Amino acid sequence: MTSKIRIFIFAGLGLALAAGMAHAQASAKPRVWVASWAASQQVPETQNSIQADDLRDATVRQIVHLSVGGTALRVHVSNEFGSFPLHFTSVHIARPLSPASAAIDPATDKALEFAGKQDVTVPAGAEFISDPVEGPVKALSDVAITFHLDSPPSRETGHPGSRATTYYLHGDLVSAAELPDAKTIEHWYQISGIDVLAGTRAAAVVALGDSITDGHAATTNGNDRWTDVLAARLAGNAATREIGVSNQGIGGNHVLTDGLGPNVLARFDPDVLAQAGVHWVIVFEAVNDLGGLAIRGEVPAEQHAALVERVLAAYQQIIVRAHAHGLQAIGATITPYVGSGYYHPGPLSESDREAVNAWIRAAGHFDAVIDFDAVMRDPEHPDHLLPALDCGDHLHPSPAGYKAMGEAIPLKLFTQR
Repeated sequence: MTSKIRIFIFAGLGLALAAGMAHAQASAKPRVWVASWAASQQVPETQNSIQADDLRDATVRQIVHLSVGGTALRVHVSNEFGSFPLHFTSVHIARPLSPASAAIDPATDKALEFAGKQDVTVPAGAEFISDPVEGPVKALSDVAITFHLDSPPSRETGHPGSRATTYYLHGDLVSAAELPDAKTIEHWYQISGIDVLAGTRAAAVVALGDSITDGHAATTNGNDRWTDVLAARLAGNAATREIGVSNQGIGGNHVLTDGLGPNVLARFDPDVLAQAGVHWVIVFEAVNDLGGLAIRGEVPAEQHAALVERVLAAYQQIIVRAHAHGLQAIGATITPYVGSGYYHPGPLSESDREAVNAWIRAAGHFDAVIDFDAVMRDPEHPDHLLPALDCGDHLHPSPAGYKAMGEAIPLKLFTQR
């Protein structure tokens, strides 16, 4: 079906909507959709939720940071954990004036459409992808996503570890240049991704992990997680500039058990396989499984050995499933956490980490390895993080640590398909 002609100027961010889809498709080179930004979805904990009354007749504005650029974009809105349909009366995008402000350039404001309509009702357990908005999308740019709800979700779907400020207030103010009376909270809600349309060589890498991927201790509104560093390096390299990064980290997440978000095997399909244009998955998760085993006191060595076996079996499942869908599975070694005040790991837990890392590094398992352990450990105390890269809790990196991690990833991993 020929789509209608729409015009949209998006200065700076660069979404300058030109002629209609049919004309663009006829005259342009072949293109593919690729994930440029994403966030794993979960049920927010009580302390990370917005009160239901605050989401009745409410406008919510959230700012996200893209990785790869392209010639069009589309936005994913989510009701993944809702128990009833959720009605978005409108969803808008615009160029924010700052990643740390609710202010937008009103000249760039655009209402998204879903099957040609400006409102959408998302079924329980589902997400909707907007119709494409054409125009150049700049790599490493910011997008403000603003939506209005007439009624709150039956159960919130969100991403608590946004490291970004969300603004919300009553009334339909989706096109407002500023939201001066808005309340703020540092979590994302009901949005799960932005895809861009790029060249046929475009692809995405998914970072599947826990809080170290999610960016605990990164700078709020600073976009300095290790995945952000990787995205900037990919964008600045001619051979990889069409590769997007999809951060699918959840703070506190486990490989084997549910808790903060579904376990890794349970969320593999939506968080990895469903990402547009995905070609690689970096698997960097297990520290919460390893640390959690003895969090309330030491357990017998047999339980440690059994846990390691189960983690490695889960890794094998991830590799099998990735290969079944033509993806390359890249293993990342688990970084040190001795001294952590949360897990208090002892010698047996450290032996577990060493055993898991030895398996990751061994040939014949993952398609490639990123040795974050080697990057982050203190050479004099290899079971500890290097102090200069430690945020202070002896578990999570500082922004300097995230920078070191992102810079240590060989870009050649993403030039071989």
